[in-house]
Amino acid sequence: MRHQRYVALGDSCAEGLDDPYPDGRGYRGFTDLTAERLAALEPDLHYANLAVRGRRLDQILAEQVPAALDLRPDLVTLFGGGNDVLQGRWHTDAARADLDAIVGALTEVAHTVVLFTLPDLARRLPGMSRRVRPRVTMLNNLIVATATRHRALLVDVRKDPSCEDIRLYGADRLHLGELGHRRVAGHVLAALDMPVDEWLAPLPPAEREPYRDAAVRQWNWVRHHVWPAVHGTVRNKIVGRQPGDGLVPKRPDLVRLNPR
Repeated sequence: MRHQRYVALGDSCAEGLDDPYPDGRGYRGFTDLTAERLAALEPDLHYANLAVRGRRLDQILAEQVPAALDLRPDLVTLFGGGNDVLQGRWHTDAARADLDAIVGALTEVAHTVVLFTLPDLARRLPGMSRRVRPRVTMLNNLIVATATRHRALLVDVRKDPSCEDIRLYGADRLHLGELGHRRVAGHVLAALDMPVDEWLAPLPPAEREPYRDAAVRQWNWVRHHVWPAVHGTVRNKIVGRQPGDGLVPKRPDLVRLNPR
């Protein structure tokens, strides 16, 4: 089926972090890549991206879903839940209700809704596995059940071992990098029966890293990403802020990608 009105919802991954455009005009990510490939087949494709970094499922439901429904999309991608896993306390019942409400509303309007499971975040975030891994498992179970219940398409990244490869991620080891976003876009297009083989090709074997280099890289990661993240979390709690406060969607309106 050809799509003409594509709307992306979600958090930082759907916004495009950490895959900046080479010219510095913001983030690209799997949603922009998907839209560009779809536009090559459907010249009249219009695309909007309502995702904002830091958003939890309840915020996506309250802020992004009403805006998406007003746009009357025929294709929606929803990548979310990671912030629910990483921030504060985890509430399974609340996540289940939010997912059901989000996807239920979207499937009433859009012919095709695509959901995503999350990779094993704890594998790349040492010290967080005890708290994060069970939450990711519970969230993924909810996402699979929600997709089944509402007949949404599911991109299950757990079935792709390459999605655990550190080379697919940015410097913070949390957000997808350029290779990771291309791989997720490849999975989306494959789910839509428009596979892009080069984006899903197996990665070559990783070169063995000398111990000293690995230790230096680990220290730099802690210094430049872990400590600032911890400091930012504490500061936000003190001042009552949340990640993404004050930010707006990068593409709030449906815009035709191919100029007439």
